Amino acid sequence: MSADEIFIRQTLNLAKKGLGWTNPNPMVGAVIVKNNSMIGQGFHHKAGHPHAEIEALNNLTEDPTGATLYVNLEPCSNFGRTPPCTEAIIKHGIKKVVCATPDPNPENRGKGILKLQKENIEVTVGVLKDEAKKLNETFFTFHEKKRPFVAIKFAASLDGKIATRTGDSKWITNEKARIYARNLRGQYQAVLVGINTVLTDNPDLGTRIKGKKYPIKIILDPRLQIPINAQVLRDQNVILVTTTKAERKKKEQLENKGFTILVFDSEHIKIEELLSVLKEKEIISILVEGGGETLGSFVDSKIIDKVYAFHAPIIIGGKNAISIGGKGAQTIQQALQLKNISYKKFDDNLLRIGYVEK
Repeated sequence: MSADEIFIRQTLNLAKKGLGWTNPNPMVGAVIVKNNSMIGQGFHHKAGHPHAEIEALNNLTEDPTGATLYVNLEPCSNFGRTPPCTEAIIKHGIKKVVCATPDPNPENRGKGILKLQKENIEVTVGVLKDEAKKLNETFFTFHEKKRPFVAIKFAASLDGKIATRTGDSKWITNEKARIYARNLRGQYQAVLVGINTVLTDNPDLGTRIKGKKYPIKIILDPRLQIPINAQVLRDQNVILVTTTKAERKKKEQLENKGFTILVFDSEHIKIEELLSVLKEKEIISILVEGGGETLGSFVDSKIIDKVYAFHAPIIIGGKNAISIGGKGAQTIQQALQLKNISYKKFDDNLLRIGYVEK
């Protein structure tokens, strides 16, 4: 492994410390090296806080003049929530910058690199680029596809049921699997469920993991049936997605309590339109948890990037038991295909993680 790869890997490890906190910004780490010794390091803690490069420059142990700065994403050159990092890099006398990938954000893409090069700073791009893009897969999808990154999660029996015919689903998977699943919520900016899940299970949709940020809770509720005392309404970190069929009085009541409400004209909320609106709200990633019809609407739309499929060694049976709904594929050829599959075991429960083949 080359020195560049060693130090870029260090930036990736630092960047991971911001997991769940930096949205809608990417996770970024930075390391400053002089005479083969690290003299500064930092990572982006939270949107609105200093970027990784600034954190590293603020934590120097000696003069950085002539040093090399390693970073897993192209330094910004534009004013956003914070001043541009390129100006600080130039000011501190950095002579070389090694970054893993260009910034996919069109407002900065290539501009940071060009700015540094104009100041006679040597720039190397592409070291461990695949690892860097995977770390920030949600950020890259958001800017390249102009929509949030969409992951779906479900727990099923061996015969593909996600609940019994009475709606009972507690619990299909074991406790270890459920803890992992709750922890997943902290990795995404938002968690989305349908109103039937709220009415049946009354979930809080939190991580319950100390130190993990609670995601934005998105509820698809075409007629605003949600009870005022539902656990998901314990704070205002909620987006209620409804239609013109919703009762006006209930809508006003929820708005007066400070909840964000998105209203669509169609009785059936179209996934493409919803994602377009959420993109404008700078929501870069969504974990879709259920229930069956909500999962089915995303499967039918084919706008899914990643799948977390938990399976327990039980058989529920019953033609009226609940499975993923929607219209479904007409042929096997039209079914969603997964690639790059990895596995995790939780005693006798199995989790498959895969990406949807486009």
